[in-house]
Formats: sequence, structure tokens, C-alpha cells
Amino acid sequence: MAAEEVSIVIQTDPCSRSHSSSHEEWIKSLRSESTLGITTPAVPKIRRVPRILGNIESNKKCYEPFVVSIGPFHHGKPELEPMEKFKIPLAKQYAKECNASVIELYNKVEEVAGEAKKCYNMEGEDNVDEKEFAHMMFLDGCFILQFICCIVREKHGELMMKSHDIAFVRRDIFLLENQLPFQVLQVLMSLMFKELDQGLEMIDKFIMRSRPQHPKKMKYFFQKYFCPKRGPAEAEDKRLNLPIHLLELVRTNLSDASAFDPKRQTSNARDLHEKGCYLTGEWCSYRSAMELKTVGIHFLPSKSHRFSDITFKSTGFSSQLSLPPIHIDDSTKSMLLNLVAYEACPDTADDFGVTTYVCFMDSLIDNPEDVKELRSKGILLNFLGSDQHVADLFNEIAKDLVPNPYGFVGVKLSIEDHYKSKIKVWMAEWKHTHFSTPWTMLAFGAAIFVISLSVMQTILAAIQTYLTAHPPQGK
Repeated sequence: MAAEEVSIVIQTDPCSRSHSSSHEEWIKSLRSESTLGITTPAVPKIRRVPRILGNIESNKKCYEPFVVSIGPFHHGKPELEPMEKFKIPLAKQYAKECNASVIELYNKVEEVAGEAKKCYNMEGEDNVDEKEFAHMMFLDGCFILQFICCIVREKHGELMMKSHDIAFVRRDIFLLENQLPFQVLQVLMSLMFKELDQGLEMIDKFIMRSRPQHPKKMKYFFQKYFCPKRGPAEAEDKRLNLPIHLLELVRTNLSDASAFDPKRQTSNARDLHEKGCYLTGEWCSYRSAMELKTVGIHFLPSKSHRFSDITFKSTGFSSQLSLPPIHIDDSTKSMLLNLVAYEACPDTADDFGVTTYVCFMDSLIDNPEDVKELRSKGILLNFLGSDQHVADLFNEIAKDLVPNPYGFVGVKLSIEDHYKSKIKVWMAEWKHTHFSTPWTMLAFGAAIFVISLSVMQTILAAIQTYLTAHPPQGK
């Protein structure tokens, strides 16, 4: 009997091949050099508000424009259409201010429109063609600059807007999702000003004029802040480091990134960072303004406007905490939240200056009494309403925020050292208990006066008794 040839064929499961191939590709991707680091664009993009912040219900409206759309994110929304009719007239006005034709202005913008489009993070929603995008950049750029020009030159009538619309446009211009690449504004300003510095100065003045009127001293303070006279070196630095957009310009003016550099911290602060203590909060507990006042820490307004300029100074048995003055009005919450949202974007600088300031102020403000104390010292300029409203504002803004771990570490350590000094705390509490009002001081003074009279009377009586018992010898 012939041997039968037996053939065994093993079928390969296609799913197994697929899984094997997928696994090999995954292993290969791990070995790839391109995945060794996370790359970020050289220039930060204009993005939407990060989801973790945008999903907070009480803050949602602060990120949305009220009346005007700038850029592609809110373009075409029906509720913003009424303001669109102002854009062409303002573009014509701006062309007239530049002594140029509208076509000449548009051609300038069209040259940079391609690069400007790259400035936006349009993932999944890039449905605007090149020409339409160039039209948008032109109209929005002219709208912003002519609006700024009219505000700075106090020609509000030329805007042909109601006063409340002007206020809302001022607010909307500083929203994160309503930003225009600064290069668009730069090419448009080049036709109005011979030097870029002149255009930057106009924008600085606009930011200053967007704030409420302050007393003369504060008005000088804001003029000094927003409109300083730049030297040649500073002017050159300004030209070389142009902002990405208007919101970044505001942030740069409000916060000094170098203040949060670990190299500038005290040795104790650096040691704490290396140990990770302050990340767990073990070394520093937050205390409100009234608590600090009770233990002898008094508040003063800083000479500087910058949020990063918070200092602590010990003076004998008491101490001084200097904080930058800030005005609080209807636009403050929106402005601070959008600055915080910009800092939270993945490709911006990670100093978190505004975020850290907001968290620090939130730690000082628990209730209206804390606001009243800071307001009485000229630190909080309340144009919003009640002190409770201001307290709620900071508490709502600071929700889910994480400050820079290096932020104000030296100040926090100094506050902690003050608390650890039992003599300072005892003296402060004794003073607060017995001299908290003018009446208690008056009563104390009266008591000292009465006691002094009593002692004097006792001494005189003792002298009189002595002289009676020991009369002087006759001559």
C-alpha cells in the first residue's frame, strides 16, 4: 500500500497579522527620534480657550464676544452681524487717515495673509479660503486700528456707534479668541506712521484710555505705565520683540516673566522647590487680608503696576506687604480670564504671571471685609459694585487655576517667618485688641493720664508727709 502523502496547511488569521503589524509599528514609533520630544511651533498660535477653563459655567460668557468678531473663530455668527456693517466705513476712514487708497491697504494685507493664517490653530474648522481670509484680515485690521485711532484722538463721533457699543468693542478686542496677528496691524500701521514706535505708542495710549478715569495721582501712574518715554535701546528692543497680538501686549506690560525665574529666588525657596515641599502646601498656608492685618502685616500700594511686583518688608514688630493697585470694573473679569487662558495655551511662555497673581489675590480675599481692607489702602479700586461682588469675582476667576510654583515664594516665606515670630504676633494682637479704634486709643491715653496724676499725687503726698515729720532746721 502506497504511503499517502498528508499535507497540513496552517491558516494564518488575518487579524493576528494585523495585530502583529500594528505592534511592530508601535514599537518602531517608540524608537523613532521624532518622538523623543514634543515639538512646539516657533511662534505661538492663536487658539481657542483651553477646554478646562472654557467649561466652567460661570465664566463661559467672559470668553465670547458681545458685539464684534475679530478673526475666524467667531466670524459669521448671526448675533455679531450688526457690527459687521461698521467695518467697511471704518476701513475707508483708516485709508483716508493714511492718505492711501483702500486697494493699496488691501494689497499690503494680502501680502502677509498667508503667513497670518498660519498663526491660527484651525484644526478641524479651516473652511475659509485664501481670498476670504485676506478680506477678513483687511477689514478686521482696519476696524481695530481706526477704532483705536478714534479713541486715542477722542473722536468718538466718527465711529458712529452708541456709547455702550464702544465699551463692548473695547472689551471684545482683548478676548483670546478674538485676536488678530500683529503682523497684519504692523503692515497697516506702516502706511500711517513713519516709525513703528509711533504706532505702538498709539496702542499703548488706547490701552490706558480703556481704563476708568482715576484721581490725578493714579492717572499719572497709568500714564507712566502705559506711555513711558522709551530710550533708543528700549525702542529697538520693542521693535525686535513685537507681540503676537494685542492680548499678549497687555500681558507683557502687566507681568515681568523674569520675576518667576528660579535663578532669582532665594536659597531657601530653591531648597523648598528641590524638596517639593511647597507643591504639597506643607510649608505655607494661605491667610486672608484681615488675618494678616491681625498679626501685624499691613498693606501698601506698590509704586509699580506690574502684577509680578509684590514685595514684603519687615519693619520691627510689624511688616508691610506691597501689592500693585488694580481697578475692578465690568470688564476686569473678562480681561483677567482671557489673559489666564492665553497663559494656559500649550505653546506660550510658562511663567504664568497673571495666573499666579490671580491665585495670590484669591488667597488674600475670602470675604467683603478683606476687600474693604485692600480698598481702604488704595490697592483695589472698586468700580464694580459691592465689596461682596469683588470677592466673588476673584474667587470665580481663580477656580481650577494652578499658579507658578516659584511665584512669590520669597514673599510667602517671609509671611510664614512673620507668623512664626511669637513676639511679633503677640505685639500685633495686643495692639489690635487694645488700639483697634480711635476710642480705645483715647481711653488708653486718658487712663495713662489719670494714672500719672495719681502717681504724681501720691509722690507729692509722700513728700508732704516727709516734710511734716522732718521739718527743715532753722537757719
